Order: sequence, then structure tokens, then C-alpha cells
Amino acid sequence: MRLVRLIPCAGLLLAAACGDDAAPQLPPPNVTVVTTAPKDIPASIELVGQGAASKFIEVRSQLNGVIIERPYREGSDVAKGTLLFRLDPTTYEANFRSAKAAAENAQARLDNAQRTLKRLTPLLAEGAVSQKDVDDATTELQQAQASYAQSQAEADGAEKDYNDTWIRAEIPGRAGRANLPLGARVTGPADILTDLQQIDPIYVYFSPSDIDILRFRREREEGKLVFNPRKVTVQVRLSDGTLLPSTGTLDFADLSLDTRTGTQQYRAEFRNPESILLPGQFVRVRLLGVTRKEAILVPQRAVLQGLTGAFVYVVAAGDTARARTVVASSWEGEGWVIDSGLVAGERVVVDGTQRVIAGQPVAIATGEDSTAASASATP
Repeated sequence: MRLVRLIPCAGLLLAAACGDDAAPQLPPPNVTVVTTAPKDIPASIELVGQGAASKFIEVRSQLNGVIIERPYREGSDVAKGTLLFRLDPTTYEANFRSAKAAAENAQARLDNAQRTLKRLTPLLAEGAVSQKDVDDATTELQQAQASYAQSQAEADGAEKDYNDTWIRAEIPGRAGRANLPLGARVTGPADILTDLQQIDPIYVYFSPSDIDILRFRREREEGKLVFNPRKVTVQVRLSDGTLLPSTGTLDFADLSLDTRTGTQQYRAEFRNPESILLPGQFVRVRLLGVTRKEAILVPQRAVLQGLTGAFVYVVAAGDTARARTVVASSWEGEGWVIDSGLVAGERVVVDGTQRVIAGQPVAIATGEDSTAASASATP
């Protein structure tokens, strides 16, 4: 009787064990998908750039002397001709007055010699004077002309030196810090007194690498990139994310690559009336007017990172998820541009990727027909 009672209990235990092996499977995860459709989009070509003054001048003195005035305010905008420094003019003023007086005496001697020759020339024809008198007057005139030329040159040089004691701005721009204080002695052109920078307009230099240049050229030849070099404009984004109000125009491209960096230098010119962009400032440069033809764009959240690089989940035939390695080249708005790995008409998982298992079915929650997928959806 005890054996009979144990047999049903053993059967119940065996049935319970079998029930554990046949546990119900979880339903396919719900996902949303987008169907890839190539379209023309603005190409995102961004590079690092740096601001530079459109004109830069080092202010130097042609003379030596003591600085007695510095009327400009450091860091202020000055007009062309503004007085920046004044050297002690005492010696140069005295030299100018002496040279000017010598030139005036030489002028008087020249005028007298000209009158004498003019008076003797008609008398020679009448026989009233000898040829020697005319020759002597001619010699005197030549000597007077040479003396006047030399004296006038010395007077002009002395006047220039005197005027150079006023050191003025040669261009309009922003004056920098004074390198020598009042009372300091300037030894000549070797001393840089300050500098002038014109920042309206302002330049931005940027240098794509030779790899970038070759890629742009190849994609243009293949028809992937379309642009007119004369209509390409440049947009600058500052370090805080704001855009410079004006767009720039390309006005210079270097003829050769820099052998040290392997880059080619380009330059764009911008209006900068409010001095928002400063020389030396680093910015992000974006080229406008370039179109990428037939680009495949997917939302950013659809692109995942794995051990082998970027990948997406593609819904293949039978609503089965497959992992697909892709090359995402650039970021346009809220999507990635996929250079390779996807073709038109494929269904890419956008939401629910964290629940997807490669090779397992999924439930598409967008309501679109998922009973058949194109052959291209199979990896």
C-alpha cells in the first residue's frame, strides 16, 4: 500500500520537472523603423579655422630719439593718420631750419646766375661782350644748379626727419599695447613701438588635409558632391556655439601643400563691424552651397557603436533583425549620413534597439506593411 501511494507522487514530480523545460517564450520586442530613401541634402563640410587681421602693421620709428608724447589709447580703434607717438623734435627741427636756409641761399644764387646768362646772351650777338664772359656765366649757372640740387635734397631730407618725429597710423585699425613708455629712447627701426590690426574685414584661415582634398575631388568626379566653387560661401561658428552674423567668401587658396602638416591653406573674408571675431580666435568653419546627391540619412539614435565600429539593426525578411555594419560620415541636422552599408528601401530600427537580439524576430510598431521585405534587406 505504501508503494502504491509513492508512485502517483513520483508521477507528479516528473510532470513538474517536464513543465519547467517547456516554459513559454517572450513575445518579439516592439520596435519602430524607418525605410531608407536617398535624397539630396546640403553637405556638411566642417573644418577648424582661425581668425587673422586683414591688415597688420608693426609701427616703427625711422629715427632715434626720446618719446615725449603718446596721445592714443591702447586697444582703441584709430583712423589713418592718427598721431600715435611723438619724438623730441629739437635736433631735427634745428637741422631742418639750417638746411632750409641753405637751400634758399642756393636758390638765390641760381636765380642770379640765370639772370646773368640771360642778360649776356643777346649782347654776345651784338659784340658787346666776349665769348669768355658768356662761358663764365654758363659755368656759374651750372655750379649754381648743382649747389641748389644738393641743398634742396638736404633740406627735403631734414624736413622728412622733422616730420617723422610725428609717428602716425598708416592704416585704420585697432592699436595695440605700447611697447615703450614715455621718456624711453627709441634707437631706430629695430624698435617696435606698437602694432595696428584691421579686423573689419577679418580673415579666417582653415586647412583641409590632403586626404580631405582628394576625397572631395573624388566625390565630385563621381557626382556625389555638387557645387560651384564661385558660389560657395563660408559660415563660422564661434566657440560658444553661436554663428557669426555674416557669411564669408573664399578669396585665397594656397598653390601647394604645407609639407610640415600635409594641408592646403584656404582663406575666407568676413565683415566684422562689431569686432565679434578677433585675430587668433579658433572657430568652426562650414562650407555652404555644397550638395550631397542621393544621400541616405538615418536618425542618430539608430546608429549604435560596437566592438567593430558603427552598426544598425535592419529588419530583414520575416521581420527578423540583423546587425549591419555601416560607415556614418557626417552629421546632418538630427541624422547621420550613411556612406556605405545601406541601400534604398531597407528598414532600419530606430526605437527599441536596446531590446533587439540579432537573428530574432521583432514586432514593428509603425503600422507599415511588414509581411514582405525587399531582397536587399538581407545582409
